Amino acid sequence: MSSGSDSSAPVAVVDYGIGNLHSAHKAFLRVGVPARLTNDPGEVEAASAVVLPGVGNFGACMRALRASGLLNSVLSVLDAQRPFLGICVGMQMLFEGSEESPDEPGLGVLEGRVEPLASHVKRPQMQWNRLSVTSADEVLVDGDWMYFVHSLAARPTDRTVIAAEVDYGGPVVAAVRSGNILATQFHPEKSGSAGLELLRRWAEIR
Repeated sequence: MSSGSDSSAPVAVVDYGIGNLHSAHKAFLRVGVPARLTNDPGEVEAASAVVLPGVGNFGACMRALRASGLLNSVLSVLDAQRPFLGICVGMQMLFEGSEESPDEPGLGVLEGRVEPLASHVKRPQMQWNRLSVTSADEVLVDGDWMYFVHSLAARPTDRTVIAAEVDYGGPVVAAVRSGNILATQFHPEKSGSAGLELLRRWAEIR
């Protein structure tokens, strides 16, 4: 079963039953990008670009993805190197695992783990923060303000995949880029005009 406005939409938002799916889907529609919210493995695998949102607990999101029957479809898209956007916990899931749920493996397509923010800062970071883009990217814009809600952050083994950071008691990974993958710790769909423009650029450029 699927929901959305266009059965041939090139962008598939993976519907595995977690919280911010509809807001991510609607954000693409707001900027004129054909997108479909779907829990159909075939539609996910056939899409020309895929979005994996995520909110809440890392382990709960990974278990929900497995229970939905969509795990292999997501891995297939990643393996095929089609454009892929991870959002918030959807970014964290791309790594090998998280200290939040030590016994729950991640997708493992990026080396590294997700660890708590520094103990001397308020957790979660629940605020707007300014991006410092660390490598040239056609989608991310240095200085853009984006909205964050998180208590943990990625620690990539290969620091060259870090595409943007923010200052929150020290540098915190805000986005990663690796080949076909762009993933953001922040929520573009909750980040006003700058976030919507990011989604539009990603869909246009990929």
